[in-house]
Amino acid sequence: MFEFLLALMATLELWSQVGGQGHLDLMPWYTKLGLTLGMALITVMGTVSAVAHEQAWNAKTIACLVLALMLAASMAGATYYYHLHESQDQGDQDDDVSAIFPLRNAGGKANPTAAGEARRSGMESMRA
Repeated sequence: MFEFLLALMATLELWSQVGGQGHLDLMPWYTKLGLTLGMALITVMGTVSAVAHEQAWNAKTIACLVLALMLAASMAGATYYYHLHESQDQGDQDDDVSAIFPLRNAGGKANPTAAGEARRSGMESMRA
């Protein structure tokens, strides 16, 4: 059980360092959970099969190694998918200065109703 918990922590830490924490943050929790639990389980199963037989490299150990490589490829694929589909924040948008300065009426006094409407329209244009 200790090896399983250690494998869980090591898998998550290695994945965040290699793939990037930003890409992991974009993934749904069930993808990270499934791949991480699978990798930890395969690691423990490979260790059990290596210790249980006289020779460390036997058919079960090699099968666990192949499964671990397949899971690592799945982790890389999921990370690459979320790398390609991350949102790109564009800083090239025109700033709406009408939301910053309150609008004045003909007498030179501030019109709070028009200023509030300008702020709301500015915020709506920023959301779009």
